[in-house]
Amino acid sequence: MLSVKSIASIVVFIAWQAISCSAFGQSKLPEEVVFVPKKLFLGSVALETTIFKPVGDGPFPLVIINHGKANGLTQFQARYRPLSPVRYFLERNYVVFVPMRQGFSKSSGHYMGGGCSMEANGLNQAEDIPPVITFAHQLPYIDKTRTLIVGQSHGGWTTLAYGASKPDPSVKGLINFAGGLRREGCGDWQSDLYKTAGIFGQETTLPSLWLYGDNDSYFSRQLSDLMFANYHRGNPNAKLINYGSFGSDSHLLFTSTDGKIIWQPYVNQFLESLGLPSKVVN
Repeated sequence: MLSVKSIASIVVFIAWQAISCSAFGQSKLPEEVVFVPKKLFLGSVALETTIFKPVGDGPFPLVIINHGKANGLTQFQARYRPLSPVRYFLERNYVVFVPMRQGFSKSSGHYMGGGCSMEANGLNQAEDIPPVITFAHQLPYIDKTRTLIVGQSHGGWTTLAYGASKPDPSVKGLINFAGGLRREGCGDWQSDLYKTAGIFGQETTLPSLWLYGDNDSYFSRQLSDLMFANYHRGNPNAKLINYGSFGSDSHLLFTSTDGKIIWQPYVNQFLESLGLPSKVVN
């Protein structure tokens, strides 16, 4: 007859198997929320960061996913949990960090908008990525030589800006899903956006993958094409995927469960070109 201790051990084992062997399908994803310190000129702030870790000891490649910017005050924006993309990377044995930038959600400090300058805004936002990488590299299960930076909307703009701001040597590439920022109160913000994209392209040699749709409610096809053309002139190591229309708004492709059918093959190819894991292992 089994002892109470043995029964408890079996229950724990079965529960763990249910999580670790579910291929991260519809199961609850393993997540942990930490606060990453970011030093300022005077004092410091803490960045609310969600960590999604696959089963095992690693070391695992690191993916940082950068969030967009919702309407309203940034401190009221909810913690970003892009579960469909997170599941994609977990299945390929990546550790995923999803930081909330300064002034967003429960991250302390104030949102650094940069006025009407698209360049200042992007570079200000990009300053929140290095402390996250530094924090991650202190963890024993992180591969300190392989990092990928991903972002959607304002997070895509942050990703491009980070590539132009002395990225960590471990960073192998950038993925930009519908990146940019609308500043209607700042005159001709569209021109500033695509001109600044050209500046960012001149300042990096990192490979990048861009994905934009035809029915994006934030950035028209014409605008995204201009942004990429200017960026590509400075950094030819960039590829644009114009995948057409998606649902009612292609700006939502990245986080939509239905969207993964479109973007996953392109991301698989990009990861493979970088020498990063691209095949499902879990």
